[in-house]
Order: sequence, then structure tokens, then C-alpha cells
Amino acid sequence: MPRLVRVFAVLLASVLLVPSDSSAFSSPLSDEAVRDAYFLGQRRDETTARFLAKYKQHLPAPEAGPYVASVEMLTPFALEVLQSSEQTMGYSAQQAAAAHRGKEERVVLSVEVLLTDSYGPLIVRPVGARSGSPVGYAFRSPDFWKQIEVQVAVDDKIVKPARFQGEPTYLCSDGGCQLTGAILRLEFEAAPFDSNTATVEMYPPEGREVVVDFDLTALR
Repeated sequence: MPRLVRVFAVLLASVLLVPSDSSAFSSPLSDEAVRDAYFLGQRRDETTARFLAKYKQHLPAPEAGPYVASVEMLTPFALEVLQSSEQTMGYSAQQAAAAHRGKEERVVLSVEVLLTDSYGPLIVRPVGARSGSPVGYAFRSPDFWKQIEVQVAVDDKIVKPARFQGEPTYLCSDGGCQLTGAILRLEFEAAPFDSNTATVEMYPPEGREVVVDFDLTALR
């Protein structure tokens, strides 16, 4: 076999043996990947911020109902980057790798919901049972977020969260605190996210549904 043909055959075989980058993010993470995440998180600079920004989508305000302002989907690698960035001095790459070994890898979804003029902190209610009774106001429950249905699908299959919780947000001043919205947090096992895309569907109690697609091939 001529030398040029042999070189071409070797190059072709090497290309065929390289794993495709068109699949979803890697899980479980290798020790090398955990180290990469550690050092990226330790930078705590614009490089870290730009990397994590890829995992969040900001949405336009609706005409009515609560405002789903942003949706963030963090992969196991992104979670390790975030974990490293939040650690103080004395946290090493070896500690990061040791802490990750044996840990069940998760995908974490965070949804930021804001109150609006049409869906605000006060609810208009009639003060009497009779028709035409004057109206009064009541404070919206801080648990309003429980009325927002969140559904995640991968390859048209619904992925159930292992954990779903929410926390109300407030704006406080000398006059007290006012409810402004909530942060929803859903945790999933990483294994079902083995496709190229994941779709997040949100159904608020008022207003239109919100649908967000994540390209998992673009996330590490």
C-alpha cells in the first residue's frame, strides 16, 4: 500500500473513532472534567460568567399574567463550575474531584417568575357576597408559584423531577416588604437527558403558556 494511502487510511480511522459532539452533554463526569470545571469556576471572571450565561435564557414580558423572566438549565458540569466559583480559599481540585466521586449527578432547572401589573402582589376581591358589593384587596399568597405547572420533555418523553421547590422573592424598604415573584427550582436525574434537545413548558394560572427549548449539544 502506498505511503500516502496508508496515511489517509489512518486519518480516516481516527476520525471515525472520535465520539460525535452532536450528542447531549457528558454524564457521568470524568475526573478530568471535574478538574476542568474546578479551574473554570476558580477564575471568577468574565470567562466564568460568559460560560454560565449560555445555560440561561431570558424571555420577553407577557401581555398578561405572571412574567416568566428567565429559565436556566444547569448540567452536571455547569453545577461543578458554579460550586467551585462559590468556594473560598483552601478548596483544591483534588477536593473537588473527591467530593464528586460517588455523587449522583443532577440537572437543575431554575425558573424566575416576576409579578406584573396584571398579576400583582394584591388581589381584588368583593367585600360582600351580593352582586355589586364594593371591592377590597387581599395580599397574594407567597405560595402562588405552586399554581405554575412546569413540565420538562426529552424526546417527547416527560421527565419527572426528583425534587421541586420554590421560594418567594421580596423587595424590602423601611415601609416593609412586598412580594415581587418567586424562584422555582427543579432537580432531575442526569441520565434521562441523553438527547439533543430538552423542552421546558410552563403553564401559569393566568396568561399564555411559555415554552423554552435547550440545545443540549451546545452545553457541556
